[in-house]
Order: sequence, then C-alpha cells, then structure tokens
Amino acid sequence: MLERSNRELYRAKKHGLRLPHYVRNDNNYYFRWMKIHLYYVYILTNKSNTVLYVGVTNDLQNRVSEHKIYKGFTAKYECNKLVYYEEYQWIQDAIAREKQLKAGSRQKKIDLITVENPLWNDLSADWYD
Repeated sequence: MLERSNRELYRAKKHGLRLPHYVRNDNNYYFRWMKIHLYYVYILTNKSNTVLYVGVTNDLQNRVSEHKIYKGFTAKYECNKLVYYEEYQWIQDAIAREKQLKAGSRQKKIDLITVENPLWNDLSADWYD
C-alpha cells in the first residue's frame, strides 16, 4: 500500500489537481482524493483607471467575462479591465480579504495594484478571442 500511496502523491504533486485526504475505516487508513478549490479576490477598473470594483469568485475567467457582458455596476461604469487578483484555497479567507479591501481606502487599493501591476495592464486580455 505504501508504494502505491507514494505514486499517488507524486501524481497529485505533478498535476496539482487533487490532494490526498486520509480517511479511517475499520482501523485502516486509506487515501481519498479531494479536489482543490480555488477562490479569487479581484479588482476591476475602467479604461481610465478611475473606478475600482472589488469582488470574489471561484471562477475568475468566467466572472470577468460576465462583467464584460452583463449589465450592472461594472457595465454602468465600464469596469471590465482586470488589474489585480489574489488566490485562496478557502472561501472564508477570500471573503474576509474582499471585505478588508472594500473597507480600505482607495489609495491602499491603488498601492496594492501598483506593486503587482505597475502599468495597470488588463490581466485578462489574452483570455478571450
């Protein structure tokens, strides 16, 4: 069993898609594969970088495309340029970070974006045709 377990661990590391989860059954331990969930906190802005929108999602690419298509705050203010995002494994951490960013000043958000993306390029520009 140990030999097989090492192969499974190697496979998980190599592909980065699943992690082993130890489960106890009748005094024996075995692996059960768990999918790794990723959550994102992101900041969108408009063409002139005057409006900032902070959000959280579990599918960043899909959510950004929704902002580009659907009506709402981001459509009204033309916020369709992804300038910053962070990745989290736990939704509670992502929501807490989103609240922290929303409560923070505009200047703190600008400083955060400038450190990671000094030119304020659209990080999602090459995601779509």
